Amino acid sequence: MAEDNLKSTVLNALHRELGARMVPFAGYDMPVQYGLGVLKEHLHCRDHAGLFDVSHMGQVILRGPDVALALESLVPVDVAGLAEGRQRYAFFTNDAGGIEDDLMIANRGDHLFVVVNAACKDADLARMKTVLEPRGVSVEMLEDRALLALQGPEAEAVLAALAPDVAEMRFMDVATVMIEGVEVWVSRSGYTGEDGFEISVPETAAEALARRLLADARVEFIGLGARDSLRLEGGLCLYGHDIDTGTTPVEARLTWAIQKVRRAGGAREGGFPGAERILAELETGAARARVGLSPEGRAPMREGVPLFAAETGGDPVGQITSGGFGPSVNAPVAMGYVPTDLSATGTRLWGEVRGKRLPVKVAALPFLPAGFKR
Repeated sequence: MAEDNLKSTVLNALHRELGARMVPFAGYDMPVQYGLGVLKEHLHCRDHAGLFDVSHMGQVILRGPDVALALESLVPVDVAGLAEGRQRYAFFTNDAGGIEDDLMIANRGDHLFVVVNAACKDADLARMKTVLEPRGVSVEMLEDRALLALQGPEAEAVLAALAPDVAEMRFMDVATVMIEGVEVWVSRSGYTGEDGFEISVPETAAEALARRLLADARVEFIGLGARDSLRLEGGLCLYGHDIDTGTTPVEARLTWAIQKVRRAGGAREGGFPGAERILAELETGAARARVGLSPEGRAPMREGVPLFAAETGGDPVGQITSGGFGPSVNAPVAMGYVPTDLSATGTRLWGEVRGKRLPVKVAALPFLPAGFKR
């Protein structure tokens, strides 16, 4: 997409005022880093609290009779059993069992609140309208709300200073709270591996809230660069890289997100796109698996690096899908896909970088223990 066709979030002027370096991302003009730089932003989020503008993501309201059961026709997770005030990670699948997008689903009482990825939101909206509207469900993409993520071990203290009730929330809770006279929707989640919150706020109040949070000395704005290294250390998938339309949830080792009730023998077995393949792989396993990878030495191995089972000869057995340097673990980290029989932690492989094969070991995920408040 040409830069002059890029969309902007409501916080674009604030990013520029604060010296952000802006880049095209998912059709939007987004901050990749600020004055601190990627390394210091990453470490600040791990040690204190980082503020992320994620307003480019799609926020969708679903309303109607049996809305949860209707949505289950698109995702292999238990939506009907999701309690009010709770949210759940999910993914849209296709007829081949591949992942069309990953998303969050929240039960907000009289409706479901769904957050989808920016690059997929138009296709996701069309998918939901096509399948859900004939079942009496209204599908509304919200165009007047921003989305902020506040992440890090001090996130609770920062946000609780403005809305004390958030301190009582636990991981994957959702709540409506008032912050300085404005109603905001808060979830205790995020994509950094740290404790934290995502805050849906009316666009008219978004800049004031961002400035209010940034006025706290514990908070720094964090760009896409550190967001990527944080989620990679956390072993979290990036859509379009680690998961895509050709990747099944079983291959991606996301089976924890498929509850028993939707599996073979469950009360609502199947009924979602690609169920035949996904249910079969749940029973017998997939031919390949997403794994953590630790390159030996200090040089990162980036996305696209082919993986080999031997130092010389043979065809590639897999490929790195995300890779970089992990500031918190002070070492290169990566994720990728390998045959299941080569997926055990400690298995030695070789990644080919600029024509030279370098050793890399299969590593347990996440690279850093999660800091979620259970």
